[in-house]
Amino acid sequence: MSAGPRKLHRFHGGLQLDDHKSISNTLPVKAAGIPAQLILPLSQHIGAMAVPSVRTGERVLKGQRIASCDGYVSAPVHAPTSGTVVAISDRPIPHPSGLSAPCISIDTDGKDEWIEHQGHEDYASLDASELRNLIREAGIVGLGGAGFPTYIKLNPGARQINTLLLNGAECEPYITCDDMLMRERADEIISGMRIMQHALQARECVIGVEDNKVEAFAALRNAIGTAQDIELVRVPTRYPAGGEKQLIYTLTGKQVPSHGLPLDIGMVCHNVGTAAAVYRAIVKGEPLLSRIVTLTGSGIPQPRNLEVLLGTPIKDLLAQVHGDTNKSGKLIMGGPMMGFEILHAEAPVIKTTNCLLAWHPRDVEEPPAALPCIRCGECAEVCPVLLLPQQLYWHAQAREFDNVQDYHLFDCIECGCCSYVCPSHIPLVQYYRFAKTEIWQQERDKEKSDAARQRHEVRLERLEREKREKKERHARKAASLQKKGTDSDTEKADPKKAAIMAALERVQKKKQQAPVEPQNIEHLTEAQQREIDDINARRASAHKQDEEPS
Repeated sequence: MSAGPRKLHRFHGGLQLDDHKSISNTLPVKAAGIPAQLILPLSQHIGAMAVPSVRTGERVLKGQRIASCDGYVSAPVHAPTSGTVVAISDRPIPHPSGLSAPCISIDTDGKDEWIEHQGHEDYASLDASELRNLIREAGIVGLGGAGFPTYIKLNPGARQINTLLLNGAECEPYITCDDMLMRERADEIISGMRIMQHALQARECVIGVEDNKVEAFAALRNAIGTAQDIELVRVPTRYPAGGEKQLIYTLTGKQVPSHGLPLDIGMVCHNVGTAAAVYRAIVKGEPLLSRIVTLTGSGIPQPRNLEVLLGTPIKDLLAQVHGDTNKSGKLIMGGPMMGFEILHAEAPVIKTTNCLLAWHPRDVEEPPAALPCIRCGECAEVCPVLLLPQQLYWHAQAREFDNVQDYHLFDCIECGCCSYVCPSHIPLVQYYRFAKTEIWQQERDKEKSDAARQRHEVRLERLEREKREKKERHARKAASLQKKGTDSDTEKADPKKAAIMAALERVQKKKQQAPVEPQNIEHLTEAQQREIDDINARRASAHKQDEEPS
């Protein structure tokens, strides 16, 4: 184990911000209470929404799967405690749109009764595929970012993974959930890292921790002990040092390609909270049911970190730290730089909820009106991704979405540094998010249009094929009838066949003209007899003429 000999690299831009972390990291993590009702969105991750596997009225146990994966990029949902499913319906969720989405609502019974479950202490006896399946079934997603399903990042395919990185930077102001996790559960983090290393067959492990987290660094160093294959490194406290690409560059000097992944350069990066969740899933057999959440800000009388059951309504959680949503001026999920406002306090805590930042009404300031861009270039100076925010802004504002992609819009991590330093107070990140959303919608519309056009073309092809087959059937039938007519004409033109047919007709005619036994001729007069004889003579003469050859 090394305490810092690794050469560090400084990424471009970034900001030195007041961290405001001491507000919430002085008290130990405490378990939050079980609310009367849990609201569990079916989509708490990137990818396809989970599909309910329970019915209304069904009793569920803690750890029971209540929604299954629907696709490769998806994650199941489990019951965080025992209770009864009372609804599967749309409810408000924590999302920038403020819209509702499908959720499973559970009335808790207070018993906290578990399903049968067991872990695998000897995880090294399991192969990588078994570990990934267990992690997938546990519903684990990235707990430090957008919630990408963890098992996918643990499947490098044929690529060799050289370095497994654990992200303990937690660079955004106010948030301290990872800091407290590292202080109090360092052993779980290191064990989870070992499991992920085994799944990836990574050659080395590196943990990056910001140099303002002294207690967390010491706890991890003690947990590592004398191990020589894990390197613990202090990184400078500079926002956004916790960004995946920024941390990789800081620790290794390697750049993740534009539109690429760390896998492309032989690396995988996970959050420390994700590592702890992997440990509990594999060794304890526990799916992801709770997470540590920072509750802080001037609107919370007792800021601290709580371990919260997923699905806990935000208003119930704030009440446990004496926060009053009715008197709160503004509520943000996440930090002040990358977080978003929560419009409904009834929305629940989800897998990606790392912080709830509540402002007192007196501290809420309306953003100043945006002024015209003065082309000062400050935004480009602080951009950690080396973009040109000013050009992105112009093209996004003009809805020139092809041009905005030419300036690498999708490399933007939406850290907010450009908006923070803009002297004209232009909400630059909002323009970038708008452009991304519009481009994604255009792509979805194009996919639908392409699918509809393909269906139409297939239909036209089918109709044309049916028309062609019908025409061919008619042609075959006409040819068959013509052939029969031709055969009949041929027979008439052949002299031999004609002679045979004439002979047959004569035989038939003779049969028809065969003599008939006369009747009632006993008492004929001489005149009548002479008349009959004349008729017979004429008939015999006619027969003789028919039989003579012409």
